[in-house]
Parts: sequence; structure tokens; C-alpha cells
Amino acid sequence: MLKGNLLNLFTEEIYPAEVEIKGGLIKCIREVDEEFKNYILPGFIDAHIHIESSMLTPSRFAEAVVPHGTTAVVADPHEIANVLGISGIKYMMNDASTVPLRFFFTAPSCVPATPFETSGAVLGPREIDELLQLDDVVALGEMMNFPGVVGEDPTVLEKIKIAHQYSKPVDGHAPLLSGDDLCKYIGTGISTDHECSVMEEAMEKKRLGMKIMIREGSSAKNLEELWKVGGDFLVSDDRHPEDILQGHLNQTLKKAVQLGIDPVEAIRMVTLNPSTHYNLDNGLLSPGKRADLILVDDLENFNVKKVMINGELVAREGKALFNVKPLPIENTFHLKTLKPFNFEINPMRTGNAKVRVIKVMEGQLLTEESEANLEIVDGALKADPEQDVLKIGVVERYGNNHVANGFVNGFSLDKGAIASSVAHDSHNIIVVGTSSEDMALAVNTLKNNRGGLVAVCDDDIHSLKLPVAGLMSTMSADEVSLQMNLLHEVVKDMGCKLVSPFMTMSFMALLVIPQLKISDEGLFDVGSFQFVDVIK
Repeated sequence: MLKGNLLNLFTEEIYPAEVEIKGGLIKCIREVDEEFKNYILPGFIDAHIHIESSMLTPSRFAEAVVPHGTTAVVADPHEIANVLGISGIKYMMNDASTVPLRFFFTAPSCVPATPFETSGAVLGPREIDELLQLDDVVALGEMMNFPGVVGEDPTVLEKIKIAHQYSKPVDGHAPLLSGDDLCKYIGTGISTDHECSVMEEAMEKKRLGMKIMIREGSSAKNLEELWKVGGDFLVSDDRHPEDILQGHLNQTLKKAVQLGIDPVEAIRMVTLNPSTHYNLDNGLLSPGKRADLILVDDLENFNVKKVMINGELVAREGKALFNVKPLPIENTFHLKTLKPFNFEINPMRTGNAKVRVIKVMEGQLLTEESEANLEIVDGALKADPEQDVLKIGVVERYGNNHVANGFVNGFSLDKGAIASSVAHDSHNIIVVGTSSEDMALAVNTLKNNRGGLVAVCDDDIHSLKLPVAGLMSTMSADEVSLQMNLLHEVVKDMGCKLVSPFMTMSFMALLVIPQLKISDEGLFDVGSFQFVDVIK
């Protein structure tokens, strides 16, 4: 039994009530003649999130977000799917099953993101069909390949068709898509979009019947720009551990109400709306539904007092009341020990050479192409930290031992190297450094750590281990956040001025975001969608 001021999302009333619970379900809700300070709400549902971006396993993620009132998530596991395919997705499901948080999944629609990189797996229509038959898989994950939809790629359309056959929705991902192409995209039955960044874009999609997911994550924050559009969902997409420690959807709700969204409407966006869209059995207070409910102090601050999932008290006053023991996973790194010469570019001439350079822009996934004249020493092109032209490399980690090298501007390292096994979307190892020696040391450290983030400076090695597919840690959010902050301080001392150097580096390998990027197969011009030479 739970008592409090009940917010009825069906009638928009608030009245004192008691919720009777039996067998994990809501048995009955009765109005009572009592006075209460706190409010009973349905547990919050994050309708679009990538658990891997938190760098926490699903069980550790649950430990961090349940005390904030989150009782369910719809997670797209496309990061681990790029590494391990279906076995990676099943790892997420198995680890998730050890904790009370209710996990629903989508079948990743775009693995790999492009054919110009080496991933650990490929999910074709057959694999999508297998996944969509699972009860916990509630939709086809975000269709990032919007050019494939518009261009009527038969494999892409077959995946969408399979989702419709199972009567499961298809999530969208179509940044800035407009006009006839947008109509064609929606016409295939894609029903949501979380990539809107401006009001005009969101309104065009909404007018055409799309459900708008307003994203408020760690890097992409769109709530302030889009709140007046009347979105259907409030989602996180990507949320980092240091931010999760401060709050989750309760924090987003607080901001939404401060901006001017009616509290009842805001709460619908994280409860009733996702429940209805994904055909879930929770997210609303009604007899026969799952007893996933929370108690908050008011409808402005959303400080969470109690959290119940399946009728059991699982968190109180900001503390999880369940134990977490993340499941182990196989080693996903299959590469040889690297030598400094693996990171050399040899022009076969002396003097200088003009090279293409990836130009990083702070706070953006977009890059530009610039150029630099670099000195050739002992047959190899050298980085020039004074010009802020550093070496960048991508090391394939799935057994083929590819290494591609180039140059990058914007990291401002005076010395050393940084490396990461989080490199969207195929998650090969990416490394930026001032010398081949430091780059080799950083990559070999990652190999020995079975993944993670590394900074090498003056022969000192600092690292955050992410041994779960090179993407996640088995440590708590507190521990991961602490180590992440220490790494950022080290990289700052190395001269880097970027706010999030590892995150910025991770997107240098994402070949679907312009302009100049790099994969394990070479330097890639996104505009022309082809590889280009480093030396001009």
C-alpha cells in the first residue's frame, strides 16, 4: 500500500489516495479523506537512451538512476552491437535482468553505420527478425541511415518491413531532413525523431505526424530550444556518469517545468506517452498495470522520496536498496602489440609535405578540413605541436590489424598521447598524440586493459578501464566519474583546451558526420563519401 496525493494523468486531477498493490500489480486505487505532503506518480520511463554512453553496465546504470525515480528505459544497444552483435545485446539483457529497473530494448537498425570501416558484427534483416521476436525488444532502433530510406535501399526497407510485421514501432534519426525527403522517410512508417535541434525542424516533423523526442542529454541539450513545440517524450539519448549522479529524468522534469511546460504534460512525456507508444505495461496508474510508482516532494523540484518497482521498495531518499553484481564478459580485443612505426606516415621523399588535417570544432560533432606543411624526419612525417597539428590514428581491434594514420588540429596537446576504445560507431581504438612512441604506449595500454580511456604523459600512464566490450565499466557511477574527472585533469595539464577531449576524439571516427573523419581504413571525406590521401 502507498498513500499520498495522487496525480491522475487521465483526468488531470490531484487528490489524496491509497494505491493497493498485489502480486506486483496495482489492484485498486481509492480516494481517501487524509492530508499528505508528497505526491504519487508513475515511475519515469526514459524512452530513448544508450546505456553504453554512461560507461556503466546496465546493472550499474540501474543502481545510479533508480533512486532518481526512473523505473524503466527503452535502450538502443547499438554501441555494443557494433562490437559483439547479438551476443552483446544478450549480455545487456542478461546483466539488466539482475536488477529491478525495467529494461526494454530496441533492435539496432544500423550495424555497422557505414561499409567504410571494420566493425565487430553486422546485423542484417535476419538478425533484426530474430531480435524483434523477443518480448523485451519493443521497437526497431533509430534508423540513422536516412539516405538509405530515401534512396529505397532494399536492405534498409526490409528491416522496417519486419518491424511492421511484428507490429513494433520504428524509431527515427533524421537530423535536418526536410521537404519531400522527410515525407518519404515518414512514409515508410518511421514514427519518432530525437535529433531535432531547432523549432522549425521540430514543427515540420510534428505537422507530418512524427512524435518528437525532446533530448536533454550530457552533450546534446535541446529542451530550452524545443519546449514550446509540445513534444511527446523527454529523453536522454546519452547521459554520462557525472551527470547521472546529479539526476536523471527528475532533473529534466524540473528544468521543463521551470521553462514553462505544464507539470502534468511534462510528466506524461516520461510516463503515459512512452508506455502507450511502446505498448508497455507500466508508466500509468491503473488497476492491472505494473506497480512501478514513485513518491516525490512536489511537482516543481521532483525530489524523489521513494521508488517502487513491481510493488517492491527499491530506493529511498536517493539510495538504491538493491545489490549490484555486474556480469563478466569475454575479451573483445584481438590485435597485436603495436610499435611506434605503426603510427608513421612515410612519404618516400625528404624535406616537407603538405597534408590534409582534420580540424576539430569545440562542442560540435562536425569537423572541417584544413592543411599544414609538415617536416619529414628520418623518412616520416612529424607532428607539429606548435602549429597544433598532431597525429591521429585508428587501430582496428577485431583481428585484422589495420592501422590508419592522419593529422588533426584542435587538441592542443603539448606532449604525450590520449587513446580510447570508445570510437563511434564501430569502436575501434582511436589515438591522438605528439609522437609515435607515446601513441604506441597508449594503444598497448588499452589492449592490456581490455578497453577504456588512456592518457600517456612523460612515461606516466593514467587510465580508466572499460573491460565490458571496451565501452563499459563494472565499477559504480561514483568510481567511474571520479576516474573520468582525474583523466580530464591530466589531459588539461598536457595542454588540451577541449572541455571533453575523449568524447570529441570518439567522434573523429564517425563517418556519417561531415567533413573530414578517419576510420581504420583511412582518411575519409564525408561530403564526397570516399577516402582521400593524407598527403595532398
